[in-house]
Amino acid sequence: MNASYFTDPLVLVIEALSSLYILAVLMRFLLQWCGADFYNPISQFLVRATQPPLRLMRRYIPPIGKIDTSSLILMLFLQMLANFLIGLLQGATLGIGALTLIAIMELINLLFNVFIFSIIARALLSWLNPGRFDAASSILYSLTEPVLNIFRRIIPDLGGIDLSPLAALLFLQVARMIILPPLSQLAALIAW
Repeated sequence: MNASYFTDPLVLVIEALSSLYILAVLMRFLLQWCGADFYNPISQFLVRATQPPLRLMRRYIPPIGKIDTSSLILMLFLQMLANFLIGLLQGATLGIGALTLIAIMELINLLFNVFIFSIIARALLSWLNPGRFDAASSILYSLTEPVLNIFRRIIPDLGGIDLSPLAALLFLQVARMIILPPLSQLAALIAW
């Protein structure tokens, strides 16, 4: 048996657990930023899951306006730690600059994914079960409405057909294609 026989399962566990917790912190940050209902059961779960480290961090790191800087720093730290541990298990070591840049790149990619999948889920729910309002629909509405409103102001009303989700998805995909490759190249330069 080679070394990857033992390290691959550890890498999988580290990636899965860190990704889920970082997603929970990101969702809490986004829902707080967009003013979602914190009495929603999903919001309450996110608050309870992320409260212990954030409570401690908020003692020392103040927010900047509506931006919860403690959540941002926690996400960045957790992503850097996960990348460091995975690199260590795989026999690669990166400097602090490369780790930071790769973590920022992965967090930006996660942010794009959250918005893309939220918009798709909201559109599907509106077609499959229009008018239904539950905890998940409320969260999706709160999360996507600020983004979709931007495109509703630009795209005229076409007789009851809302094309803002399609325009938002196209914009998010293009923005991802423009933002992430330069960051990836810069991270590769720093890593050498």
